[in-house]
Amino acid sequence: MNKAALVNRRDFLKIGTLASGGLLIAFAMPAKATQILSATLPSAGASLNTYLRIGVDNRIHIILSKVEMGQGIWTTLPMLIAEELDCAWDKIKVEPSPPGKEGDFLENPVYRSTGGSETTIQEFDRCRMAGATARMMLVTIAAKRLGVKPEECRTENSYVIAGERRISYGEVATEASMLPVPTVKLREPTDWKYIGKSQKRLDTPEKINGKAVYGLDIEFPGLLTAVVAHAPVFGGKVKSVDATKAKAVKGVRDVVQIPTGVAVLADNFWAAKVGRDALKIDWDLGVNATLDSTTQLEDYKRIAKTEGLTIRKKGDVDVALTKAVKTIDATFSLPYLAHAPMEPLNCTVKILPDKCEVWTGTQSHLLHQAEVASFLGFKPEQVQFYTPALGGSFGRRGSFSSDWVMEAVHIAKVSGKFIKLVWSREDDIKGGYYRPVYVHAVQIGINADGFPMAWRHRIVGQSLFTNTPLADMIVQKGIDYSSVTSGAPYSDSVPDHSFELHTTSVGVPVLPWRSVGSTHTVFVIETLIDELAAMAKADPVAYRRLFFKNHPRHLAALNLAAEKAEWNKPLPKGQFRGVAVCEAMGSYVCQIVELSIADQQVRVHRVICAIDCGLAVNPDGVRAQMESGIVYGLTAALYGEITIEKGQVKQSNFHDYRMLRINEMPVIDVHIVPSTGKMGGAGEPGVAPIAPAVANALFAATGKRIRSLPVRLEKLMKS
Repeated sequence: MNKAALVNRRDFLKIGTLASGGLLIAFAMPAKATQILSATLPSAGASLNTYLRIGVDNRIHIILSKVEMGQGIWTTLPMLIAEELDCAWDKIKVEPSPPGKEGDFLENPVYRSTGGSETTIQEFDRCRMAGATARMMLVTIAAKRLGVKPEECRTENSYVIAGERRISYGEVATEASMLPVPTVKLREPTDWKYIGKSQKRLDTPEKINGKAVYGLDIEFPGLLTAVVAHAPVFGGKVKSVDATKAKAVKGVRDVVQIPTGVAVLADNFWAAKVGRDALKIDWDLGVNATLDSTTQLEDYKRIAKTEGLTIRKKGDVDVALTKAVKTIDATFSLPYLAHAPMEPLNCTVKILPDKCEVWTGTQSHLLHQAEVASFLGFKPEQVQFYTPALGGSFGRRGSFSSDWVMEAVHIAKVSGKFIKLVWSREDDIKGGYYRPVYVHAVQIGINADGFPMAWRHRIVGQSLFTNTPLADMIVQKGIDYSSVTSGAPYSDSVPDHSFELHTTSVGVPVLPWRSVGSTHTVFVIETLIDELAAMAKADPVAYRRLFFKNHPRHLAALNLAAEKAEWNKPLPKGQFRGVAVCEAMGSYVCQIVELSIADQQVRVHRVICAIDCGLAVNPDGVRAQMESGIVYGLTAALYGEITIEKGQVKQSNFHDYRMLRINEMPVIDVHIVPSTGKMGGAGEPGVAPIAPAVANALFAATGKRIRSLPVRLEKLMKS
């Protein structure tokens, strides 16, 4: 982070005047992002797709290419701009980026990708630069009008002030837009007014009063609702369809066949659903009709006994294991997990002779834009994406295959109608694109001092990024590094170790799930470290500290959580603690769980969380994301499981794919480590540690180790 940089912005800014007067600053996405889809982006120039608009009415409009999925970036990024612009917080209005070209400011297709908990990191300097540039230009014109030098002016709450006189930003915005791009100095941290101080979220009022528009809210004349009958087995195809009864349902307007199944178009969702239920379809179930979760786990466990591709290796594990005083030989299994965002997938499509308009909540517009344009024979700029509010994603709306978008486009193309595709909750749960099944097979040799001297670790699972636009960045020599991220430094001190990967090919579509590889690797490693501590008759926190001597950020998170949890203070009778630590998305998180067991049910009473994310731009936002991640991860740990039998997904809705309920909600205490370390993300890191912390607390309660998720208490007690 450049604390007080002198920056020339000509390489990433364009300045213009609004049609109604005022100042418009457009600034570019990071080069890293534009390189991801280099095949679809022009080789020269950067897309300018984020805007700062200052109107003559003194209103501040911030138009963001990054989408808001509940993670709070539509508050955090405006804080960065407001910090340097020195504007009134209540004058800010955040809006999504426009759907297509806008004058000279969108010369190229726009790459708008949101994910990986990287938004604030990517935009930290850029947003501040835009704010500082605008402020300098406004001050220059205001000073001229006031008859003073710019350095004699100060700014506050969207006003330029010189002595007792003041001019609003709106008054000088239009004239300021005529100035050349200046070189500016960013504020020192000691002068920050917004950054590092909690702010209320800008999008909260509209989400409370109902003004927020989601994809499901899109309506216009002539729009029909479409639902799709998908094959009961992934990859299945329609052999024949009888739509006679479906077409007889009141409100049903059409039935069309598309590559993913049969779509029913109707005046409303219910008519479409009833029509779909009335379809008679003969399916060719294809090669995946024999898929079975039990068989899959057996196959994975057999594969895990064989040597895989080497991720990293040191010494000779085989020899070291023969010299060990004690050994651990453990196999872990983790199931498919659905993302299950609150708002199921939906997409509205209007195909016109010379353009296509699409309304959908998505994390990656350009990827979809390119695929839709190619399919329709349009230029990318003829496909306009509008982004309503996203009712959650957790990775599901980051699909690399544009699956639900292309499904909607196919329906609109074949039918010739304007359609809104709606997936039901059952479509969502059964629709695939899950977090993969993983099996870990681990052998650890322990020396006389209770420390690991040999560690063999084999992971078996599907790749998330092979054959995607990110493959070149993440998949190297057959190893998908998202499958093997551990977030822990324990192996650094193990003299002989080998980490290996087997990548499987299974006909179940998969996608990154919130916290990606850490969702399974952290569970395995942190429960094993706890097991090693128990075998060494050491306190779990004290044992971890020994490994973190040269890892100050892991240690700081662990120490703060232990302090706030009063780790050494006894809990009430019948309650037990567990701890887990990890690094994910550049942040370091420790969670300590307090739980009890009653009536054969696990009751989590309290979760103490400490995070070192470097600079916390909006501390309340960081705390909210930790709370969110804990709830999401705890839900998966206790209940999350997608199983397949005879090729068909058994779960269908929240009755058998359970969510954590309000009466099960623990007290969550989040503490932010004061840190000058490199900034990390906050949207995802809170997910990974909660499952191992629960498992370790359950060991403290029962003396039994958990080797698979979700937690099955009855099975655990019988083992």
